[in-house]
Amino acid sequence: KGSYDLVYLPMDYHNKVGFGYAFINFVEPSLAKAFRRAFEGFREWGLVSDKVCEVCWSNVLQGVDAHIERYRNSPVMHPTVPETFKPMLFVDGQQVPFPAPTKTIRPPRLRKKQQ
Repeated sequence: KGSYDLVYLPMDYHNKVGFGYAFINFVEPSLAKAFRRAFEGFREWGLVSDKVCEVCWSNVLQGVDAHIERYRNSPVMHPTVPETFKPMLFVDGQQVPFPAPTKTIRPPRLRKKQQ
């Protein structure tokens, strides 16, 4: 139970939509490989789109602990950011609270809406 322990979909705060990529940390390498086989090249989105899914390994962060350290003090974890925009942690398939920050978190810098 529980194939992954972290999911993060970076969001555009103004438009409230994803940027088109996500981070998923699988609990076993074999699960990540199975996900890649299933989703690489996926294009049946259920709406008109020419986007094709590309699954990539992270060259920067590997493992849930590295992701926690990356995001726990990040502006995305600021109290003014909606929970649905934040990284989510899971244990055995159940969402658990993200560890508390270790320093004061700055609010996110919001880019002005383009007209």
